[in-house]
Order: sequence, then structure tokens, then C-alpha cells
Amino acid sequence: MEDKRNIQIIEWEHLDKKKFYVFGVAMTMMIRVSVYPFTLIRTRLQVQKGKSLYHGTFDAFIKILRADGVTGLYRGFLVNTFTLISGQCYVTTYELTRKFVADYSQSNTVKSLVAGGSASLVAQSITVPIDVVSQHLMMQRKGERMGRFQVRGSPEGRGIVAFGQTKDIIRQILRADGLRGFYRGYVASLLTYIPNSAVWWPFYHFYAEQLSYLCPKECPHIVFQAVSGPLAAATASILTNPMDVIRTRVQVEGKSSIILTFRQLMAEEGPWGLMKGLSARIISATPSTIVIVVGYESLKKLSLRPELVDSRHWYCQSC
Repeated sequence: MEDKRNIQIIEWEHLDKKKFYVFGVAMTMMIRVSVYPFTLIRTRLQVQKGKSLYHGTFDAFIKILRADGVTGLYRGFLVNTFTLISGQCYVTTYELTRKFVADYSQSNTVKSLVAGGSASLVAQSITVPIDVVSQHLMMQRKGERMGRFQVRGSPEGRGIVAFGQTKDIIRQILRADGLRGFYRGYVASLLTYIPNSAVWWPFYHFYAEQLSYLCPKECPHIVFQAVSGPLAAATASILTNPMDVIRTRVQVEGKSSIILTFRQLMAEEGPWGLMKGLSARIISATPSTIVIVVGYESLKKLSLRPELVDSRHWYCQSC
């Protein structure tokens, strides 16, 4: 007999696809708006040498706010919104891969691991060029230069409108590196995000399943799913942050070798350099993951085909 305390996973074939995509785009945009400032801070912390500019996440937040205002926390955001496309490709690949793997294995861990890694591979192939441009925009500071390229304009950064800055950065990348410049750090991105995604999904389901046995009777599934998301994100972040630091430096500083970047980082800052930006990453991941998990699980419930709604339970029940 099926244990009613186990969480029922809504699979691809259970969804109304039209609802799924319409609600999904709106949800993703809301999440990106809420967490983008911490993504920008994390990127700057990872690129700076030692503590030359910022002494931590909170210090960076205050200094950017004082120097550039709220808009400074959203540099490169308009470009970054194009990753909405990769986001939809990610969830589609994840769900379809789970369905495919189910023909060979009924293990949820195996399905989550393979699907998470595959989804990240597809998404990163679309995301990396957008990330490269977005990260260079994130590096723009009033009258100062953190990355390889500097947007031309007034010292106050008002000389060029947002998309003008984007065009300027794109031209500089093309001039310096050609089309290959937009895929700088692609391998490093794959080595960062494929393991991150592959690890996150199994841990998410593992934590949610374990919490389901600890929660009181009639506790909504969404409560411990919301707790499981950040736990899985923190686990994945700790495991993959070293590669994330190297990826960011490869993309922003224009380095061509992952190994040489690693050696230089170790020589300059030691092993702790591999953990730079980890607190910002976890801080940004915690609220964003709660929103993502609650939003994604709610999205799947809203998109559930009408004839299947009554067959599902959303609370812990007695065994």
C-alpha cells in the first residue's frame, strides 16, 4: 500500500502545458527581480582581488547603494531578463528527461540527478552569452573599472542609456575576442552548473521526503518543500562554489584557462579564495529558492490537468 505521507510528485504528463508556461514566465520574472541585487554583489565579490573594494556582502550592498543608488544594484538586469528563455528550456528539459529516464529507472534520485544535469546543459548553452554581457555590465562603477571593459559615457554613467551600454559592451567583446568571447567560460559554467543542478534536485527531494516524516499530521506539503529548497541550495552551493569563483573570473577577466585561473587564485588568495562570494550566494539562494520552490510547486498544482486534481493530496496524512 502507498504511504500517504510520501510526497506525490507531479510529472510532465500530468500538466496542462499552456497554463504551465504562462504562469511560469510570470513567476520567473518576479524571482529574478527579487534576487538580482545579490547576484550582482556575488559577482563583484568574486572578481575583486582580495578585499580591495568590498569587505563582504553587506559592505558591498551599502557601498553600491551609496555610490549608484538602487539602479546600481540592477546593472545588466535588462540583458539578464533574456535568460527567461533558458529558464523555460530548463524546466521543459528537466520534466521531459524525468519522463524519459522513468522508462529505465523508477528511482527518484536517479531521475532527478540525470534530469537536473541535462536541464542545466541545455540552459547554460543559451545562458552563457547573456551572462557574459550581463556580468560585464555588473562590473561598471562610477568612473572606475573592475572588469576588462568600460562603458563609454559620462563619469556618472548617464552618457549612454541602458541598451546603449549593452551595445557598447557587445562591440568591445566582439572587437577583443570575436564571437568566441560570448562563450568565454562556457566549459567552466558547465562544470559549475551541471553538478549544481544535478545535486540540487536529489537533495531537494531527499530533504522534503525526510521532513515529511517529521512534520505533524495534516501539515501542508508546501511547508517542508519550502524548507527543503534552501537546504538543498546551501548544500549544492558549498559543493560547487569553488568552480563558480573560477567561472566568474574566466568570464569577466578574459582568462582562457581554467587551470591557470585556479593556480593564480590559489597563489594570490589561498584555499579561502575558492569560497569567495559563498555567503552572498547562499543569502541570495535562500529567499530565491523558497520563492522558486513554492512558486514551482504551486505552478504545477495550478497546471495540473482537471481530471487529476481530486486524486492528489497536499497534506501529511496518517499512514
